[in-house]
Amino acid sequence: MDTLQPKNVAVCGGGVIGVCTAYFLSKNGAKVTLIEQSSVACAASGKAGGFLALDWCDGGPAACLARASFNLHRSLAQELNGPQSYGYRPLTTLSVSIDESSLSSSSLGIHKILDSSRPTGPLPSWVNGTAKSPRTIGSTESTAQVHPQLFTKTLLSKAMEDYGVDLVIGKAERVETAEGKTRGVVLEDGREIAVDAVVLALGPWTKRFSLLGSFFRVYGIKAHSIVLEPKEPDRITPHALFLTYYPAQGGKPMDPEVYPRPTGEVYICGMSAQAEVPDDPEQITLVPESINVLKRVAASVSTHLAEGEAAVKTEQACILPCSEDDVPIIGEVPGIKGCYVATGHSCWGILNGPATGAAMAELILDGHASIVDLSRFNPARFASVLPK
Repeated sequence: MDTLQPKNVAVCGGGVIGVCTAYFLSKNGAKVTLIEQSSVACAASGKAGGFLALDWCDGGPAACLARASFNLHRSLAQELNGPQSYGYRPLTTLSVSIDESSLSSSSLGIHKILDSSRPTGPLPSWVNGTAKSPRTIGSTESTAQVHPQLFTKTLLSKAMEDYGVDLVIGKAERVETAEGKTRGVVLEDGREIAVDAVVLALGPWTKRFSLLGSFFRVYGIKAHSIVLEPKEPDRITPHALFLTYYPAQGGKPMDPEVYPRPTGEVYICGMSAQAEVPDDPEQITLVPESINVLKRVAASVSTHLAEGEAAVKTEQACILPCSEDDVPIIGEVPGIKGCYVATGHSCWGILNGPATGAAMAELILDGHASIVDLSRFNPARFASVLPK
């Protein structure tokens, strides 16, 4: 490790990317201050599905990042006192078609005996709705899951207790620079934290920093989700479902996802669209109709997830950060030494958090990343649009 490594690093953002970065920085000797405006994992990192895939990004620029991160998730589960601490487990993953119109409206929300001609194939017994064309698309070797909020908070607790990370609640307003070098972070309340380097890992809120908005755009995709508590959770086996869902009223098919969790809950997400990013993560509002659609999806998949058989624990929405070229932005900001950015991971933020954090730690402390080649994610790819 380079003996000239920065001694003090501020990480702005208490989501999975920021927490993973703080963890690996502190584990490797840096003194880290994590700055979070609201609460840890309050946005997408607390409301995401937590699905992990080894090779689903193969063929694209994020393949190396995803593969490294999938393996890091496995090793972190053992390091952090076993997988039970935050729900890490391998999964079998299925692709399934659902036609809502084939389930009569009178049957929604009540337990009933379904037609024995239902296709079985790889379907588990609890998927007893209108499922068709089941296909295995991920094995326990290639797909897994975590509870994203528990993972993020567990990792931060480890970083604070074992490696001395300091958590500061406050809104980071600007990066203080002098002669092209990072000198500190100024908070909205006037506090200034002097540092040698800063990492901006604020998801879609990264755009609030004017020094970044001049040469790349991060926009938000709002995704809705519900969390159900089935009456008979032991019947729900660890099978993640990726659906092609045909609504009864017709129109374009949708692609909701269903993730049973080891806690006995079942997470269902979908209904995504580009949305404005509010100033405060706590101000994200949901669209009631989107939530109602997800409840219908649940009833179409399984009587165990229908109204009366499962309680609705949570109805929520979050905003995923996307870059203009759909590739994560990870690296040092051109023209500002010691200022780094890590954002734009879209729906793969939980998967790619560990490798992003480990690579950022190497880049900051050693001058280069070895776990992942970061050249494809370099913010400098947007430098051609920098103002002259």
